[in-house]
Amino acid sequence: MASELGTTSHPLRVAIVGSGPAGFYVAEHLLKQTDVQVRIDMFDRLPTPFGLVRFGVAPDHPKIKSVTRVFDKIGRNAAFRFYGNVDVGKDVTLAELGEHYHQVCFATGAQTDRQMGIPGEDLPRSHAATEFVAWYNGHPDYRDYEFDLTAERVAVVGVGNVAVDVARILAKTAEELASTDIADHALQALRRSKVREVTMLGRRGPAQAAFTNVEVRELGELEGADIRVLPEEVSLDPVSQAELDASDDDTLKKKVAIIQEFAHQQRAGKSRLLTLRFLVSPVELIAGADGGVRAMRLAKNEIYAEGGKLQSRPTGEVEELPVDLVFRSVGYRGVPIAGLPFQERSGVVPNELGRVTDPATARPLPGMYVSGWIKRGPSGVIGTNKKDGTETATAMLEDAAASAALKPTRPDPAAIDALVRSRRPDLVTYPDWTRLDAVEVARGERAGRPRYKLTTRAEVKEALAEG
Repeated sequence: MASELGTTSHPLRVAIVGSGPAGFYVAEHLLKQTDVQVRIDMFDRLPTPFGLVRFGVAPDHPKIKSVTRVFDKIGRNAAFRFYGNVDVGKDVTLAELGEHYHQVCFATGAQTDRQMGIPGEDLPRSHAATEFVAWYNGHPDYRDYEFDLTAERVAVVGVGNVAVDVARILAKTAEELASTDIADHALQALRRSKVREVTMLGRRGPAQAAFTNVEVRELGELEGADIRVLPEEVSLDPVSQAELDASDDDTLKKKVAIIQEFAHQQRAGKSRLLTLRFLVSPVELIAGADGGVRAMRLAKNEIYAEGGKLQSRPTGEVEELPVDLVFRSVGYRGVPIAGLPFQERSGVVPNELGRVTDPATARPLPGMYVSGWIKRGPSGVIGTNKKDGTETATAMLEDAAASAALKPTRPDPAAIDALVRSRRPDLVTYPDWTRLDAVEVARGERAGRPRYKLTTRAEVKEALAEG
């Protein structure tokens, strides 16, 4: 019977855990096969699909979110089922998935942020940037978080795209944000914002900044905020200049040019000021009289080459930056998955081309796969997951053809459906999601916005009950 796996009578049964781009791209490649019959069930602990696209992409970047049109076609495929509001590991275990599927693929992302590891990091008004992003994007788990936007001076630690998003949202006017799908609770809070200065902090120079050219260029085009850089911090050191001169990366050269042009940009007297700092590292957050952050101690850095890579090190010079609110965006990492090996240092599941491997033997664990950030670490953009997902899906198909799969005792699709519904009667199917999507869009139209997000599980349940 194993040799018949993937036929009409014995389709390949696949469970994908996580409904972000990494998971959907795996599903896309599997479902486009014409010589293999595949049936996919996708699980997500949140009631709505699309993961990072819905809860990570900035609300003022609607073009990036258009990728959900591709995912929607997959969601409507008769060979695909979505089980939202179902927490794998809690509502259904990995062992139970093994009783119902030939293969299980985890596409759960990098769910936690890295810490700076400095004194004062846990003071009030010091937060992970991911919390703020999830809050303004309407993530149910972060709906009730509070950020003190009476603060006038904000520091964003990091110079990746997430850091840029946070800085840009803080620096934009409420009118600019009102035309987006930003969560309404966040929009109302940002309308009352007292933020006047936003400072981004990078430990290395402009040639090593992780943000993209499109992202950084936007910072110089904000309606309500002037941009500022310090000429001495964006003038490349000899080591960086030599590497840039030897590089054939025109995109990197353009990025440096964009940043250096900001040094000559005249301030227009806008109500807010956005400053990009380079070659500085926070070494301590300092508390004020109320116990919350009032300042940040910065160490100034220099660039040096070691092992063919450019690194930063402190010069011994220190400054104090007045700041009332801090968001750190210094990296992300995955969290362990019950039943699978985990590399604590890198924060990923050990794998080879997406096949989960046993650390002791380096051999694949039958039927277990990973895709996306939990596979490769937090790198790349949404589109990077397409190639990554295709790689994992290819390995899955190769293994299925070689009969290297799990041997489920209850492969009947009705069996897992009954089990999950008994555990989570309030699960959300893909047809349910299409109804929720229509509700959000209709409410948005009435408010003159692209959509009005449902941001709590109670709101989702109520909207579905209303039919």
